[in-house]
Amino acid sequence: MIESPIKRRHSRQIRVGSVPIGGDAPIAVQSMTNTETCDVQATVRQIEAIVDAGADLVRVSVPTMDAADAFGQIRSKVSVPLVADIHFDHKIALKVIELGVDCLRINPGNIGREDRVRAVVSSCRDHGVPIRIGVNAGSLEKDLQKKYGEPTPDALVESAMRHIEILDRLDFQEFKVSLKASEIFMTVAAYRKIADQIDQPLHLGITEAGGLRSGTVKSAAGLGMLLMDGIGDTLRISLAADPVEEVKVGFDLLRSLRLRSRGINFIACPSCSRQTFDVIGTMNQLEARLEDVKTPLNVAVIGCVVNGPGEAKEADLGFTGGNPESLALFIDGKPAARLPGSDFLDELELKIRKQAEIKEHARAELIAHSTDTH
Repeated sequence: MIESPIKRRHSRQIRVGSVPIGGDAPIAVQSMTNTETCDVQATVRQIEAIVDAGADLVRVSVPTMDAADAFGQIRSKVSVPLVADIHFDHKIALKVIELGVDCLRINPGNIGREDRVRAVVSSCRDHGVPIRIGVNAGSLEKDLQKKYGEPTPDALVESAMRHIEILDRLDFQEFKVSLKASEIFMTVAAYRKIADQIDQPLHLGITEAGGLRSGTVKSAAGLGMLLMDGIGDTLRISLAADPVEEVKVGFDLLRSLRLRSRGINFIACPSCSRQTFDVIGTMNQLEARLEDVKTPLNVAVIGCVVNGPGEAKEADLGFTGGNPESLALFIDGKPAARLPGSDFLDELELKIRKQAEIKEHARAELIAHSTDTH
């Protein structure tokens, strides 16, 4: 992958289980289960699907003590770092810490009495569990709603700073912060403001962004602005859709900004009357068939000779139209084969998988060589 021109904001690094967050660590992609947490089997299945899609972290809502018991069972059945989403009840927080949670999403100012806050922070310190302070425009404190009249970037930041000050007073610095709204300009302004005030990692998200299509567009617009500014150490794309789709969109967004690379990056034309094969149908088939490929690979699928050869030569593998009876295949920028004008999908899939294997082998050798020389 070509290096991204984006200069990331410097942040201190924390760890959520085995995953480093902040500093020079890759931007982590996460999602959240939407199963009933007490249904252990269903939740574990969904976590496994989220992880298969590439997620680095998975968040699980733990609203009750029964859910905390279930969380302990879930924790024992999966290896991915888990974040427990908890509101208000410090006893639930203390229990999941004992059960092996990797991060708490809990706002210390909402726990209640000072002794409860101290108990949670002390247990987090003893067990190496970081905290995520999560401010949401839909649940601002009543006095801030009264002060500002409505959610604003300043209100979000003031709310976050209240919770941060509690952790500062208790000398606990292992935390990250999110300031989410469904309105992208409010979200962007809030993150930009707090990014200059603290050095902790920032978790990005446009909350309640919408359905699969509209939420993807809204998230890409808002988070894209922040990522271009170098802001963001971990993110979730919040969609009213299968959590697996959140992970896919997250990686697509990071890949488009050259911030992370995973799986196949398709370069495909929208098609027109010049096409000599069904580009849209081909793309639908290839994306469905090749979802399991994790090796970073650029694949161009272009319908005609106008842009086809040029795009194909820049990709790891390029497939382009021209002669309706014989379609051109390029590998590493060079003509490699001709495929028939129809019934080529199986062979094209095999060619792509073979190229992914070659790239993965070369990458593994490079890593091994680097390790040997150091």
